Amino acid sequence: MDDITLLQLLLANLAIFAGAFLQGLAGYGIGTLSAPLLFLISPLLLPGPLILNAVLLTVLILWRSRASLSFRPVRFAIGGDIVGTLLAVVTLAMLTPKGFELAFGILILLAVTLSVIGIHPALNPRNSVIAGAASGYMGTITAVGGPPIALIYQNETGPVVRANLSAFFLFASLASAAALFFSGFIGPREWWLFAALLPGTLIGFLASGHLVNRIPFGALRPIILGIAAIAGLSAIIKALLP
Repeated sequence: MDDITLLQLLLANLAIFAGAFLQGLAGYGIGTLSAPLLFLISPLLLPGPLILNAVLLTVLILWRSRASLSFRPVRFAIGGDIVGTLLAVVTLAMLTPKGFELAFGILILLAVTLSVIGIHPALNPRNSVIAGAASGYMGTITAVGGPPIALIYQNETGPVVRANLSAFFLFASLASAAALFFSGFIGPREWWLFAALLPGTLIGFLASGHLVNRIPFGALRPIILGIAAIAGLSAIIKALLP
């Protein structure tokens, strides 16, 4: 396409490969890592193309982790996600391009803050609803919905986290994609960009399968959050410049 260069597509595939790889290891990561990088490459890659790739990735991870799935806690988070997604669509309809950049930056920094402040909410129905709503709102606008829902799963085991978060993110990504499609934010350009990013998603998922029990996600967490914070600040500065 005229507004996306080949170099940008190559860089975008590297960014989405990294996010898909991390999500395959920990149950989340494609939004937290890939979205800020994609924004720096081109805002056209967000949120639709990344969310469509997230749908595919969560299907693959959920199938691989299906034996550890416990659906009962997930259903409360899904209820909250519906509310958050609807609020996000209303917000997007009101935003100008500059407003989107500002909202993106603020929500990215909020996601980073949620990841580092060290709170440990219990995994219960009330917190699941709240986390689901926050995740749906942030995920629809920025494609970064992982930190709120990940907070309530931080004390669970790896297989349970990957399975339950994938079940939630599958619904959340589908809901966000449907909302964006019917409100006009996903069109032919977004479908084309989704297809152009597929190689990075698929290779990242396959690579994670070989190392899923060998690499500690915690060791990579500071790098991910640092990249996200830089991108969030960059988006805010860009939005505030004339």
